[in-house]
Amino acid sequence: MAATLPADSVGRVSPQSVRFDEPLLLECGRELPGYTLAYETYGVLNADATNAILVCHALSGNHHAAGYDSEDARKPGWWEACIGPGKPLDTNRFFVVCSNNLGGCHGSTGPTSEDPATGQAYGADFPLVTVGDWVRTQARLADHLGIERWAAVAGGSLGGMQALQWAIDLPERIGHAIVIAAAPRLSAQNIAFNEVARQAIRSDPDFHEGRYALTGDRPRTGLMLARMLGHITYLSEAAMGEKFGRERRDERGAFGFHYGVEFEVESYLRHQGESFVDRFDANTYLLMTKALDYFDPAAATGGDLSKALAQTTAPFFVASFTSDWRFPPAASHEIVRALLDINKRVSYAEIEADHGHDAFLMPVPRYQEVFSAYMNRVAEEVGA
Repeated sequence: MAATLPADSVGRVSPQSVRFDEPLLLECGRELPGYTLAYETYGVLNADATNAILVCHALSGNHHAAGYDSEDARKPGWWEACIGPGKPLDTNRFFVVCSNNLGGCHGSTGPTSEDPATGQAYGADFPLVTVGDWVRTQARLADHLGIERWAAVAGGSLGGMQALQWAIDLPERIGHAIVIAAAPRLSAQNIAFNEVARQAIRSDPDFHEGRYALTGDRPRTGLMLARMLGHITYLSEAAMGEKFGRERRDERGAFGFHYGVEFEVESYLRHQGESFVDRFDANTYLLMTKALDYFDPAAATGGDLSKALAQTTAPFFVASFTSDWRFPPAASHEIVRALLDINKRVSYAEIEADHGHDAFLMPVPRYQEVFSAYMNRVAEEVGA
């Protein structure tokens, strides 16, 4: 970690955790006897607990959204671009909370946790969870922190889907819904990408039907391939072309006529895949992608998204990015149209950016401007 931290960083942070012993009935029909949630907080909760923001993470994220969580940390949290003093989620004004979702592998109860019934890691026996399940666990976390109502629930990608579900399930407990680079449901193409990733993991000889913790093995190759595939979908063609083009690692430009790494983009993808397997669990990746696939709040209303959103009371901020082909602007347009059709309050921004789906993580100037402008309104509402 740098000796001098950036002035707009929340600085050194420490994770916290809370244990809930009350059983949790999941949408899949199974019950957890209890569970732990890991989380981080940034900023100060005001006296009447009205300035709290819940940040929800995407598929491979966790509770470490901002700042530096160790003395030797080289990189800050995953949403450093948007959380901190003077940033859209301004920690001089807001108390920001981010938890690792149930089923995660960074401190919250998940497949790597001990199953009290067996004394061994849950592994493949950990139940599938849904976005609705996450909302209920996050509501319990809010209770624990003394927060009756979030000033806003915010997130990008799968995090944005959680913000949407919060507005539907617990309208009285959310002031604003911040839905960025998300969708009201996955397209068939997105489900297909997730299935290929899952099959890459499940077909790895070291997967052992998800019980690899008992053997000491890990499906490294399968998880690496899943992550490589994911990275291709997170970037736009323009971004990949600008960053890598057809550059080869051999400066002489000669073909090697082998299957090793020759192109720079190959090197990048392999590095991303290899580093990912050291910090993520394969069973968690499987259940997170399933939660994405299952998300479809309009399914309960015969596919009518406006009906699904009818009981929401929170104003929405929806943002999309022009080069995002994983969750394209058309997906955000569907959310906006559904809200407008029932006279709900919604602000929408379509941001010109070449970064692809990952743009929601980046310090894109126009994105930060409109996001900050909206959050200034939220801060004024709660007197922050």
